[in-house]
Amino acid sequence: MNSANDNVEVIKAGVIGHPIAHSLSPVIHRYWLAEHGIAGTYETFDVKEDALEDFLKNMAKHGLAGVNVTLPHKERTLSLVDHAGKVEHVIGAVNTIYVTPEGKLDGNNTDYYGFYKNLKEGAPEFDFTAGAAVVLGAGGAARAVVAALLALCDVPKVILTNRSRERAEALADAMHQNLPKSKGRVIVVDWEDRETALRGANLLVNTTALGMKGKPALELSLKNLPATALVTDIVYNPLETDLLKQAKTRGNLTVDGLGMLLHQAVLGFHKWYGVEPEVTPELRAHVLEELAEREKR
Repeated sequence: MNSANDNVEVIKAGVIGHPIAHSLSPVIHRYWLAEHGIAGTYETFDVKEDALEDFLKNMAKHGLAGVNVTLPHKERTLSLVDHAGKVEHVIGAVNTIYVTPEGKLDGNNTDYYGFYKNLKEGAPEFDFTAGAAVVLGAGGAARAVVAALLALCDVPKVILTNRSRERAEALADAMHQNLPKSKGRVIVVDWEDRETALRGANLLVNTTALGMKGKPALELSLKNLPATALVTDIVYNPLETDLLKQAKTRGNLTVDGLGMLLHQAVLGFHKWYGVEPEVTPELRAHVLEELAEREKR
């Protein structure tokens, strides 16, 4: 006798990267699958750089509805998908792929959306148009952050600083050339001048890995930062970085980086499984519990 569930289509998705065991994406998506009672799976795929193109070409053949893309593949994936939007080309990276009914690969960057949603949720009354945003770092995450600040938060100016000024200049040029109404709104300063750049800033964003567990500390005094400024760090391990602790101690409003990870996952889940999930306190607690468990191992 056949079960009533025998004919239910199991939707398959996952995350690719190298290494991949550390990814929290399965924790998030499996939580939503269970919450909504969806017949679906979400797996991890350790894909080395020389195997990336072959893996992507065969996604539809292997029955995958799509995948998230993490390090080190985000930038190269942009050139391997069949379609990506203007934002993806401005940012220069793809972190979410949806396989269309025709078997084509639709590339998206949801870090852009996730950063914006996290800030709006964590500081709903904050006026992002009131002054300049100082952004530390010029990597792939910084590109998504700066694009969101300019296009979604409408900050009047972004002051960008990075240990390699050349990378920061390249990021600024990409925004000025490709993002409407961004001309002249991204200013690059030397890394040695990062503390001076904080004078009069309305927002401070750390997009570097400095301050992350196992990485060097972020050396930055906030003495020049106005007490009214908002401080956020895209690092979420530890959840409260030294930067956020320092900011909180001096009375600045702070937003941690976990919400960016949670909110960026919404679009992919919606496209693959047909349900738009919510980022809830329960989901946040579930992910924090998993992080705590990993700390014990």
